[in-house]
Amino acid sequence: MHHPGIPTGVHVVCEREGQVLLMRRAGTGFFDGRYSLPGGHVEAGESVAAAALRELREETGLSALASDLEWLGVVHRLSDTNRIDFFVRAVCWSGEPENREPGKCDRMEWWPRGRLPRPMVVYVEAALQQTRTPWMLELGWN
Repeated sequence: MHHPGIPTGVHVVCEREGQVLLMRRAGTGFFDGRYSLPGGHVEAGESVAAAALRELREETGLSALASDLEWLGVVHRLSDTNRIDFFVRAVCWSGEPENREPGKCDRMEWWPRGRLPRPMVVYVEAALQQTRTPWMLELGWN
């Protein structure tokens, strides 16, 4: 029996002074106008940690090591298809964030955790509301 792969994403939480780094999606056709975390798809042959570090660098210019990542949780969601998204925290990094993908993001800002912007990508907002780690959410399943 053939089992198709499930698209896998990774999202990186960067926090400083009680604020989280968020990006507003634009020009992609996928959740445009909504705030989200730096992140993207895990590519074939790539670990979740490697994808997190790559996406963080590509989107924000921030550099971190695999040992700087802390596992937070996972979202198994039904969207356009069955999807899995991993969430990690970069406990430290080097550099200052800058928008390195202006064709996919039109704003990058630090937001207080208790006052997140609207609108947000729903499953990212749900992930940021979790207070215990590790956690697992299943969203969109009836």
